[in-house]
Amino acid sequence: MFGYLAETAGVLASPSRIELLDLLAQGERSVEDLSEASRLSIANASQHLQQLRRAGVVSRRRKGRQILYDLADERVLDLMAILRGMAEANHASAQRTVDHGYHARDPLAPVTRDELKERLTRRSVRLIDVRPEIEYRAAHIPGALSIPVIALSERLEELPKRPQIVAYCRGPYCVMAY
Repeated sequence: MFGYLAETAGVLASPSRIELLDLLAQGERSVEDLSEASRLSIANASQHLQQLRRAGVVSRRRKGRQILYDLADERVLDLMAILRGMAEANHASAQRTVDHGYHARDPLAPVTRDELKERLTRRSVRLIDVRPEIEYRAAHIPGALSIPVIALSERLEELPKRPQIVAYCRGPYCVMAY
């Protein structure tokens, strides 16, 4: 049994595979989309995805001529959150990276999930999804306006002056919302 646990954990021992899982947390994607988003070659992304699939971490399905990958189980999200928390708690350099690369970018405090839900209910906030359009189409928070970060400067005039605007992107290690 310990061997099976080690085999499953071992498939996660790659920064590229962790990044692919982070991208798949946004929703189902093709190898080509994952390759582009991760800056891996299609062949390399495909090899990583095959290892993740053999370990039961991702699943795949065929849609016409395209093969789409997704997380095999929602528990993968929990696993990623635990890994993230452990890395930040146990590696001083990881904590410094988070502080410097993320927290120092924006003096505004992040909005919690519960606070965001309450503010959306009161209509006291306008939610902007700054992820690429493909990710927005795959899934987004209801009511969010899609303005990909690459188009944001061109579309600033569209944004209302009130209510307050909250931008969101992929998750805790995404810098697009800043």
